[in-house]
Amino acid sequence: MFPIIGQYADVLVSNLRKEAEKGKPITLKDVFGAYSMDVITGTSFGVNIDSLNNPQDPFVENIKKLLKFSFFDPYILCITLFPFLGPVFEAFNITLFPRSVTDFFKKSVKRMKENRLQDKQKHRVDFLQLMINSQNSKETDSHKAMTDLELVAQSIIFIFAGYETTSTSLSFFMYLMAIHPDVQQKLQEEIEVTFPNKATPTYDALAQMEYLDMVMNENLRLYPIAGRLERVCKKDVEINGVFIPKGTVVMVPSFILHRDSTYWPDPEEFRPERFSKKNQDSINPYTYMPFGSGPRNCIGMRFAIMNMKLAIVRVLQNFSFKPCKETQIPLKIESQGLTQPQKPIVLMAELRDGTINGA
Repeated sequence: MFPIIGQYADVLVSNLRKEAEKGKPITLKDVFGAYSMDVITGTSFGVNIDSLNNPQDPFVENIKKLLKFSFFDPYILCITLFPFLGPVFEAFNITLFPRSVTDFFKKSVKRMKENRLQDKQKHRVDFLQLMINSQNSKETDSHKAMTDLELVAQSIIFIFAGYETTSTSLSFFMYLMAIHPDVQQKLQEEIEVTFPNKATPTYDALAQMEYLDMVMNENLRLYPIAGRLERVCKKDVEINGVFIPKGTVVMVPSFILHRDSTYWPDPEEFRPERFSKKNQDSINPYTYMPFGSGPRNCIGMRFAIMNMKLAIVRVLQNFSFKPCKETQIPLKIESQGLTQPQKPIVLMAELRDGTINGA
């Protein structure tokens, strides 16, 4: 799957170059959102889309419709507060997502599955193919295999899990690079040593980049996309004199824990060195949870980290970022939903081949 993502990282660089050559401020969410969508459609549905330059593509249009929802949507509030209403809504054909959108994905996945099963050639390894393989595996009992509807539902979950999280994290990352040019330069030096002359990144080499890990971890400490986590208590328990009955929803404020001065000296400061090998052992693992913790942490963590690392390296091989008058410093964060800036992050991009934009 790594080569598939690498293909979209190259498209990201191409799109960023077009924007940078205009000499105008760049809204990061636009370019990183397109990259995120390209990776999702490529790995979940097996289709190649340059979404920034093809906004009318049916996949792009339907994914955008799918993502247009609010945590305060009456349907979500009703289902959250009154779960027993689910069957009632279903009986009246009331759903969270437009029926036309879910029908589109059902038909698309069905058509792709049929085409792949009819074609005996070896297909590229993406999430869709892995799920089809699991359905047809001889080792899988019939009652354990995914149904076609579950296959569609899982593909839609990939959209929600991967789009907003990846694009927003990458935007935060480049914002921090722009306002901390010393860190940006040090990271670019590590990239140049690891991949000389803008060499194509490899999976194994990315995994060995110590400073990249440090900077990414500090970015996720300051801006964990999931500002809080929720778990259901499995049994009655008493902790420090507080009784928590079975079935209680326990909320963990990860955003607050990540900025608690009890655990992090000068928590509002951006310090990648917190995550150096020398300092890493002193970090309490339950005070740093950008992907959750325990057996039910984010199942897509390794994929997300690989996806972001590849994008970061390819982008910083070719560009440096600087703040401009439109850049909000310090950032103001939305108080509801996922961790994201109140206003889009806007930066200037400088081409590293000698051409300067926005100077």
